[in-house]
Amino acid sequence: MRMKMEKGWLYIIETDNVQSAVLKSWYQLRWNKGKKWWEGQVCAELLNKLKKSFGLPKPIDEERERLNAIQKAVDAERILPAEKLKPMVTYPVTKALFAHQTRAANMALMTFGLVEPPESRT
Repeated sequence: MRMKMEKGWLYIIETDNVQSAVLKSWYQLRWNKGKKWWEGQVCAELLNKLKKSFGLPKPIDEERERLNAIQKAVDAERILPAEKLKPMVTYPVTKALFAHQTRAANMALMTFGLVEPPESRT
């Protein structure tokens, strides 16, 4: 089995019957008949499953670790008490944001890669 990641898509070629059955059962990849490969959008869940089941090449594993770090930071932001919540950037609004709005804006910035996730905000 060989893998390639390009522009947010994962391509898997040279799979045997057992590997193909496992990939098909996840419903996250589709078989491209014309090119004879599996393809799907890169996401942390898919990369974690592939790592556990088959292992990953180093560049793809680094992307998996990056996505997991972002998810961990977003989860930490989600449960952060309102009194410890601080905006990650100065938001261009005239009124003060409510805690849930600040939380959502911070999570969106991390998810879309506009700011680096903090190491720890507890």
